[in-house]
Amino acid sequence: MANRSSICELCGSEDGVALIELPVSDASEEQSVYVCENCNTQIDSGDLDETHFNCLNDAMWSEVPAAKIMSYILWNRLGRQDMVEMMYLEEDELKLAQQAVNAEANKLVYKDANGVELHTGDSIVILKDLEVKGAGFTAKRGTTVTRIGLAPDDAGHVEGRVNGTKIFIKTEFIKKA
Repeated sequence: MANRSSICELCGSEDGVALIELPVSDASEEQSVYVCENCNTQIDSGDLDETHFNCLNDAMWSEVPAAKIMSYILWNRLGRQDMVEMMYLEEDELKLAQQAVNAEANKLVYKDANGVELHTGDSIVILKDLEVKGAGFTAKRGTTVTRIGLAPDDAGHVEGRVNGTKIFIKTEFIKKA
């Protein structure tokens, strides 16, 4: 039998196998899974090839808890509720898997008017004149706002300083500089 660290616990490949942590983990090896370069790249990017991940049909029955949990997470990402419902996980495994799925579902993604993802510290350009309520001025079209912040719990707004005043700006009226 091969060493656990020499083969991908999801697809069985031996190419570039590395240990990755589950999305919610205590950083222990028990909450980590060995994956090949192909699986790792797809998991990181979120661009999953469902044909490749047919391998989860076997991995979901693994004796390695982390492999089963990762299978659960990936089946959810692929929208395969039929496969999720077929799985059997121990109570603690299911709790960890559901925490990971819920964390991914609740992750806010901030995007500008063109669909480009925004991050804290980015610079943006205002696309139309915006009247700033309560401040008595208009943020002019073409104004560059540097070092933006992301509004907590609201992917539709960013915060930045215009004319020395901290304001919230709707993402539909900005583009990444």
